This record gives sequence, structure tokens and C-alpha cells, in this order.
Amino acid sequence: AMAPGKKITARIKRTLPVKGPQAPTLSELMRWYCLNTNTHGCRRIVVSRGRLRRFIWILLTLSAVGLILWQCAELLMNYYSASVSVTVQFQKLPFPAVTICNINPYKYSSMKDYLSELDKETKKALETFYGFSEGKSKVRRSVDEWNSTGSDFFKQIPLLKFEDLSKTATDLRSGQKRKIEGSVFHKDSSIVNSGDSNDIIGFQLCDANNSSECALYTFSSGVNAIQEWYKLHYMNIMAQIPLETKEKLSYSADDLLLTCFFDGLSCDKRHFTLFHHPLHGNCYTFNSGENGTILSTSTGGSEYGLQVVLYIDEADYNPFLVTSTGAKIIVHDQNEYPFIEDIGTEIETAAATSIGMHFTRSRKLSKPYSDCTETGADIPVENLYNKSYSLQICLHSCFQKAMVDSCGCAQYAQPLPAGAEYCNYKKNPNWMYCYYRLHEKFVKEQLGCQQICKDACSFKEWALTTSIAQWPSTVSEDWMLRVLSWDKGQKINKKLNKTDLANLMVFYKDLNERFISENPANTLVILLSNFGGQLGLWMSCSVVCVIEIIEVFFIDSLFIVMRRQWQKAKKWWNDQKRDRSGKTQQGSDLERQGHDNPVCIDEDLPTFNTALRLPLPQDNPLPRTPPPNYSTLRLETAFTEQLPDTLEVGQH
Repeated sequence: AMAPGKKITARIKRTLPVKGPQAPTLSELMRWYCLNTNTHGCRRIVVSRGRLRRFIWILLTLSAVGLILWQCAELLMNYYSASVSVTVQFQKLPFPAVTICNINPYKYSSMKDYLSELDKETKKALETFYGFSEGKSKVRRSVDEWNSTGSDFFKQIPLLKFEDLSKTATDLRSGQKRKIEGSVFHKDSSIVNSGDSNDIIGFQLCDANNSSECALYTFSSGVNAIQEWYKLHYMNIMAQIPLETKEKLSYSADDLLLTCFFDGLSCDKRHFTLFHHPLHGNCYTFNSGENGTILSTSTGGSEYGLQVVLYIDEADYNPFLVTSTGAKIIVHDQNEYPFIEDIGTEIETAAATSIGMHFTRSRKLSKPYSDCTETGADIPVENLYNKSYSLQICLHSCFQKAMVDSCGCAQYAQPLPAGAEYCNYKKNPNWMYCYYRLHEKFVKEQLGCQQICKDACSFKEWALTTSIAQWPSTVSEDWMLRVLSWDKGQKINKKLNKTDLANLMVFYKDLNERFISENPANTLVILLSNFGGQLGLWMSCSVVCVIEIIEVFFIDSLFIVMRRQWQKAKKWWNDQKRDRSGKTQQGSDLERQGHDNPVCIDEDLPTFNTALRLPLPQDNPLPRTPPPNYSTLRLETAFTEQLPDTLEVGQH
């Protein structure tokens, strides 16, 4: 049985209306919050008298809340921004790696046996379309020396001349007309038809597995069409030649380098490292750092940089593969891959090219400030170049991986993935159609490579300034060419031609190193301080007040809603049980009278004031206390005598 004191407490709790965080309704909870919170605006809404004054306080409070949200959003956005700082310091700078390539990748005389059939087909196309015929003066490149046997592959992908836009073309190899089917892709972005549709030439690529799937590539320039067609077959041939053989077919360090000076001292081929590029043949890197030593310079100016004289040998150039003469160079870090085909600088022959450098180191903040990567380890693309991560490495590696997955072989111009081999028409007859289709998707950003690959957070950059002067001068040309010919090991009576030479100087214009870095515009401490300032300015609120708002508006409000739903569900369940049993509960105990309030879980005894606020029961009213019988107010005293004044009062 329950103790009498606990029974009284339970009875009062069932009838006492609860206020505060455990109020039975949301309106009572909000009223309790407004009366007890430290945010004065909310309290003024409740205690203000008059609708106008209450409306003004509601408007002011809501305006203050809106200003707080706006200012805090600005602070949060500013927190994820970065400020850029530039630091310039003067010091001894490490000299970058300088990679030098001849524009012509392989000696044409050495490649004659491999390219004779392709050159013959190119000659026939030129003669059919343009009436071109090579004279007999150049015996080495005479048609008679080329292999006369045809190739089925050249017959399958010939050069075509388009007479109109109705896809009727003439085979430049056989002269026969044929109807062309397939989608048209203009490889020349600046295609111009000068009223004569006969100027358009190109070639057709078809799916080897489905001959009805074809792609037609047209060019507004015959030069572009012939070069693209030639490179297509050229890559097929070069993909079948072993790397060791290709290195022998290209230029050696003795062939390319005539003289070398660095920082005022003489250097030679031992300071250069061989680097074989698929499209540029043998290239040579100065100061590659492979031996663990990186050269540096302590003085700026052209006299203290790298000075080399290059032997270009224009007479041994492939006439169909390259149309310019000279060399290509790229300045890069020792850990970077030299993408000379993308960002290389061309060097003219018969000229002195001076390249002044400014060195800049940059560092960006990673997430959440920018979408860059520190080392590339978080990028799901395998690095095929064995060099430090860069955006170009990621894009090329991603395309090569897609090439192997889609076409079954690797593209010749990029490194081989593990277990793959380069594409050639003998083993992979469908690779060219697959490559062009895949490259089209890559350019249109449909492969997903541009979405996966990110910029590197840290990188080094050498800003180049190029100037060119005539070299050698007219007055010094004779003796200089004779001396260089002697140094080259040739006979003194056969001097070099100045169009076979290029003079290159690479140097620091000054030793100022610029360091560009990003720093957070705000720290977490500053952000929290700014939040507190906004809350105190507009709402006279603190962090404790924010916690109180979270507790009342989210936790307590949620509990009230859930409790009301639970009570409704419980009442519905009890009604269902009562209907099934056919019995009606009857309250025989007076303790059941009054409204039950299950939220009262406080075990404290009620006070006199709270007891006075007990509401009257609505259903079964308690019997009223009868009026007092004033005769009962007479005092029964134990005194034997009464005071005189009390007797007088009693008599009145």
C-alpha cells in the first residue's frame, strides 16, 4: 500500500498543471520559455500589454533573428575563404631541369626501311591530288628506292577527296569514286569552304566488328589532312619497333650537342640524361638530378646560366612528319614529367634564343578551402609516369586507362600500363576507330577524367621570357661555322650550314624567389568570437542561451509532440479493448477524479501556493465545503477565567 504522504503527492500531481520544459502543450512550453529566457525580446512579447506593442516586439525580435542568421551565414562563408600572400626573398636558387629535343624525332635516313611503304602511299596521294612529283635531285628520297609492294591496310584507310557534301568521295590512291557512310567529324576547328567543295579531303574509319559503324574525318586544309593521315599510320609502324631500336634510330647526345657551358664553366654530354619520348625520340635533360646532385646558381644573368649550341641537321628531317625546323625545350622541376608536346618552347635555327626565368613556388589550401590534392594518393587514377603528381599526368593516365579498357591496347604517345601493349593494326585492327571515338568523348568531357582529376596543391613554376637574335652574325659566320665543323669532327673543307645550328641560353633574370601561399582568412577562434558578438549585439544572447534554444525548440518540443501522439495511441488502444470487452470502466476511487497529468514525475511535495492553483475537475466535481458554522469558532479554552475584553467581544 502507498504511504499517505505519497498518496497526497500523487493526487496533487495528477491535478496540478505542469509548466516549464515538461509542459503538456507546445503553447505552454513557448510561454514558459519566453517568461524565463535571457533573451529580452521574447519576454517582452509575453508581458507587453496591448496588441500594437506586442506586434512591435514580435517584429523587432524576428528582425534580430533574421540579422543574426544573415551575419552568421556571411561569417561561415568567410571562414572557408582564403587570403593570398606573396613573399619575395633573394637567395641562391636551384637550377631547374632543362629537357631538349630535336623537333624531328628520328633520323629519316635511319627510318627509310620502316617508312618506305608509307612514304610511297603518301607520294601517290600527293601526285593524284596536287600533281606533286619529287625531282630526281634528291636521290635519297626518290620514289624508286621505296618498296613497291602495296599494303592492304593502306587500301582500307586511304585518303579521300570529297567532291560535294553528299558523301561522295574519290580514292586518292586508286582514283575511283565511292559513296561514304558515317558520321562526319571536322578535325580542323577553323574549317573554311571557299566555295569549292573539292578542297575538302580526309579519311574514313570504320568499326572492324561492324562495317556499318563508320566515322568520317574531314579537313579544310590538304596539309592538315595528309599530316594527320600520315601520323595515324606512322604510330602503327612505330608501335611495333622495340624501344632499344628506336633509341638507336634517334639522335645521340653527340649528334645533338655541340657546345655546353653552365655558370661560366664548360659542360658536356655527361651532364645530360637520356629521356626517350614516343613522339620526339631521344631527348636530353640537363640537371635531371638522377645522380642525387642538383646544380644551383648564385648569380643571375645570361652569363651564369646554361648555354648550348645544338646541331639540328635539317637535311635528315622527315618531310611528311614535321614541317618546321629547330628544337623544343621545356623547363621543369626534377620530379616533374616533361610534357614537351604540350607546353614545350620551340627554338629557331640560325638564331640565338635567350630564355630568362622567374621562379615561383605556389601552395594552395586543400579541403575545405579548395578542391586540390596534396600527393594525388586520393585520386582513383594510376600514375603511369613515375613522377610527382600533376593534373596533366592524371588526365593522360586516365585516358590511357580508358583506352586499354575500351580498345584492348594502349595509345602510342603515352606510357604503357602494366600488362598492356601498344596498339597496332596487325594485332588490333579496330584500334584507330576506337581511339578517335574515345578521344572525341575525352575532349567533350564525357569520360569523367576531368571530373576525377584535380589540381596539385603545391607546384613550382618558371615564368619564361624569350628573346631572339640573329646568330651567327654575318661577319663571324665563316670562322664560327668552320670551328664548329672541326669540333664536330668533320673535314675542315666541309663547314656546317647555319640553318643546321641553334644557339640556346637559359638563365635566371634575377634570384628573387616568389612564394605564393593561401592562408585561412579566419580561424575557428575568430569564427566563434564573431558568432558570439552577433548574438550579443542583436539578441543579448550567449552560448548558454543558444543551448537553451536548442533544448526547448528541438528536444522538449519533440518530446511533447511524441508524448501527445503516444497518449492518443494509448487512448485509442484502451477504447478498442473496452469496446471488445463490453465493459465500461467505472471510477470508484476518489483519487481518479480530476484530470490525470502523467507528465508529473517530480517527487517534491506541493506547496501552499501551488495547491491554490489546482483546477477544478470538469467531469465529476468534488463536493463543495459547506459554509462554516460560526458557533464552531468558539474557543474552548482550558483557562478557568476569561479576560474581560473577550467577554465584551462575545457579548457584541
